[in-house]
Amino acid sequence: MAETVTSTVDETPPPASTRRERSGWYIYDWANSAFQTTVVTVFLGPFLTTVTELAAGCQLGADDCDGYVHPLGIKVATGSYFPYLISLSVLLTVFVLPVIGAIADRSAHKKRLLGGAAFTGAGATILMAFVTGDRYLLGGALFLVANIAFGAAVVVYNSFLPQLGGPDERDGISSRGWALGYLGGGLLLAFNLVAVTLFSEDDNPQRTLDLARWSIVSAGVWWAAFTLVPLRWLRERPTAAALVAGGNVLTDGFRQLGRTLREVKAYPLTLFFLLAFLVYNDGIQTVITLASQYGTEELRLEQSTLIVTILLVQFLAFGGALSLGALARRIGAWKTVLLSLVLWTGVIIAAFRLPAEAPLPFMILGAAIGLVLGGSQALSRSLFSQLIPAGKEGEYYGFYEISDKGTSWLGPLAFGLVFQLTASYRVGLVSLLIFFVVGFLLLAAVPIRRAILAAGNTPPKVL
Repeated sequence: MAETVTSTVDETPPPASTRRERSGWYIYDWANSAFQTTVVTVFLGPFLTTVTELAAGCQLGADDCDGYVHPLGIKVATGSYFPYLISLSVLLTVFVLPVIGAIADRSAHKKRLLGGAAFTGAGATILMAFVTGDRYLLGGALFLVANIAFGAAVVVYNSFLPQLGGPDERDGISSRGWALGYLGGGLLLAFNLVAVTLFSEDDNPQRTLDLARWSIVSAGVWWAAFTLVPLRWLRERPTAAALVAGGNVLTDGFRQLGRTLREVKAYPLTLFFLLAFLVYNDGIQTVITLASQYGTEELRLEQSTLIVTILLVQFLAFGGALSLGALARRIGAWKTVLLSLVLWTGVIIAAFRLPAEAPLPFMILGAAIGLVLGGSQALSRSLFSQLIPAGKEGEYYGFYEISDKGTSWLGPLAFGLVFQLTASYRVGLVSLLIFFVVGFLLLAAVPIRRAILAAGNTPPKVL
């Protein structure tokens, strides 16, 4: 039921955002999702692994290759190079993102920060055009730059959310942005998959490799081109700290981050929510990461089935984000996220019972993932915006983004250990239930109204 809240906090609304401004914010999700889908999810792993195999002396198109490369004198198996790069980028973002957030809060020019990070990431992605032959080190370095810049831009982008609407508007704003992101990322991915399917040749692996490289480049072009829209349409809304800042933004940002780390214990309920998000989002990220492996290794499905399912997830996540956003307007974001975790638990149980060599049930499950995926992530983002002390949006979203991407090793670790002990992908998948169950219990234990008030904010009418 709807509930009216009376509080003693400052209820003066921020300057109203325009439709044009909110549309510009949505478009950035459309822009950067191309990197996440086309590059990270589909093409870069196989492409960079193949380039690494060439550097190890393996033949192009070979079914098996046990070669090694030696970046910086370290012996690395070709198949481990890309996963190690992901781990390294995660480690670096843990240090970079909170600093970027602190700088964003101290800067009167957040759009410049957003553009700088976005164009750096997009530029590094476009430069993948030069990763030819055995240039695996160049490819690895460009990926590190692109992935860290991607995270930095998301931190700045998310920090605009509390300024675009009041407490009762943010769930809808966040959901529309996330939905548009899935639609944009899905459209470019569909185009690239069609191009690879039409123009690749079975007896010409080099052509397939070239098509993958240009698909990666296309994501960088897409990212850069559509970033121009939010840079033009968004408005600068500097915080009070930014308006009075007179020193160096970089050094002031570091000092402010230090103060926030010392003062964060004053907001224990915000931290408790962040812990809950860390746990359940790790389960979500692990399901996304391991779905293809589960489909190929355990269910013995064809690559074409996996491609169709990936596209299905992308496009249905568009509708799922909007649908759960609409539900949040009726029952509140907190309850809707809790419901989504129940649905995620059902997804895991259903995946455990999927029959092998049956494409249709796998696609149906992919559709279910798509419907619940976008909403659970979008509403978590908007719900967190209610728990951030005013003027510190960038810093807190820096911590949030670490929880989003910097801790997604827990689920894969649990999955890997259980598989090693049982030699069963199905049992390994069931081990992920703990993340959704514990995440649900932690989130349910957050007194969300009290947490919002403790952060100095006004709760929405419906929680």
